Amino acid sequence: MLKSQRLRKIGPEIDALRLGTGWKEDELSQPQILVDSTYGASHPGSVHLDQVVAKISEGIKKVDAKPAEFTVTDICDGVAQGHDGMNYSLVSREMIANMVEIHALAHPYDGVVLSSSCDKAIPAHLMAAARIDMPTIHVPGGTMSPGQGGLTLEKVGTYAVQLEREEISAEEFTKIQAEACPNCGSCQFMGTANTMQVIAEALGLALPGSALAPTQDEIVDNFAYKAGEQILELIEEDIKPSDILTKESFENAIVLHAAVAGSTNALLHLPAIAHEAGIEIELELFDQIHRQTPHLANVIPSGEYACELLWYAGGVPAIMEELKELLHLDVMTVTGKTLGQNLAELKEVGFIEKCRVQFKENYDLEVSNVLKSREEAISDEGAIAILTGNLAPEGAVVKHSAVAEEMHQHVGPARVFDCEEDAKEAIITREIEPGDVIFIRYEGPKGSGMPEMFYTTEALASDPELVSTTALITDGRYSGATRGPAIGHVSPEAAAGGPIALIEDGDLIKIDIPARKLEIVGIAGEEISSAGITKTLAQRKEEWTKPNLGTKKGVLAQYAKLATSPMKGGYME
Repeated sequence: MLKSQRLRKIGPEIDALRLGTGWKEDELSQPQILVDSTYGASHPGSVHLDQVVAKISEGIKKVDAKPAEFTVTDICDGVAQGHDGMNYSLVSREMIANMVEIHALAHPYDGVVLSSSCDKAIPAHLMAAARIDMPTIHVPGGTMSPGQGGLTLEKVGTYAVQLEREEISAEEFTKIQAEACPNCGSCQFMGTANTMQVIAEALGLALPGSALAPTQDEIVDNFAYKAGEQILELIEEDIKPSDILTKESFENAIVLHAAVAGSTNALLHLPAIAHEAGIEIELELFDQIHRQTPHLANVIPSGEYACELLWYAGGVPAIMEELKELLHLDVMTVTGKTLGQNLAELKEVGFIEKCRVQFKENYDLEVSNVLKSREEAISDEGAIAILTGNLAPEGAVVKHSAVAEEMHQHVGPARVFDCEEDAKEAIITREIEPGDVIFIRYEGPKGSGMPEMFYTTEALASDPELVSTTALITDGRYSGATRGPAIGHVSPEAAAGGPIALIEDGDLIKIDIPARKLEIVGIAGEEISSAGITKTLAQRKEEWTKPNLGTKKGVLAQYAKLATSPMKGGYME
């Protein structure tokens, strides 16, 4: 018996309340489907999801089931940038997941369809899917088109710095702002939002081909309708996330992450999703898989083009076809079929070829400009490296594909800041010298809540000399749009008394990406032995006291108390 029908017999008020909500009497005996989205007026990635939800509900009704539409709106990292609102960004993931859990388990639903587009919403939905373990499909909300001349949103930060330096006029900047977001959907680059759309499909929780779909036509609507129909099959076959989310499916997701040069924030989200599924993902697995997976997607910020073009080039299925031998093809997906069966069916219906016909119609480019074959890969390795050493005993993350080659191995003096605002100002006023290693600390989960350091990285990106000669290190995180020498997630974090809290101006820092090392190698500008470094850090630790980081209230206080290390996923436990 369906859960909805079993609980009707237990709770006699349920039918009365449903009828009072506007349900028809014959709908009470139908399978009942929760349609939960992040629809709301928060940003372009969510404001259109009411239309996506309407299509999901149409599909559900087509198979004689009853949809119930709920929403927990997400926040926008772009709107939260540059002020204390960014401190709420990562914890919002936990809150959205919690509310979806409450919606799903406090009511008598038989299955769930989730729709979201953006940075914290998609991982929250995937975490919730793993936690509630009911038949579930995720519908990505699609990708925004680029603005005039290929303009993408992440460039606005760089232009803002140029305006502050009076390198462009106010009129020029206003025009850029007006053209940066021409329609709805996730931001146009391979930031966290589009990375997580790719990962939702790669994990098998979204329909094949649905990630990165352009929003300006009916493509997203068509996937939404199909998902509404498909959820009933998952209920009938009792296919749950626990059947789909296996260690092998997470390995597939990391392969796709490498191939698209995905956001470093995925290293927070994938372990958190896996944790909900009862699977522990070691960060070394990212490094291992990235070392053996070629980078194929020539998309911003590591490449040249907006993500919409990648969908027209064949999307995730086309990437999977290039990397078949690196994938586990026998994993289950929300189609009720294996990944290998999905790819075979897509080939049979000519899915990739149909996408590429539209590519030719829309762009004066070759598909190979945007999506490389394995033989002509952008690089033989993926974009991410995990660094360890006496500065980051538990690890740190760098997107080395966005780092100038000359900075892959570097030794330079530390310039230490205890907040992002001071570091940004030092860059803009040119107090930072070429070769410096900039530190921003007390920005981890137990510090400020792990905000992005986006404006600081954009300030660096606006200075051609500094972006190729300096490094930026933080226990916070970065925007998925970040370019340049940015190392994040340093663990243990400063607020937990990690070595990053003990760094002083002038300490010599060694970065060695090929060797995967992040180390303190000198004090006061002079290199000393590793034993000398250990002794100095021990002395500093004895004298260290945690600074006053301000009084936290509400969810920020809860998060600071309960959050795990960034290298474990920053989830609350």
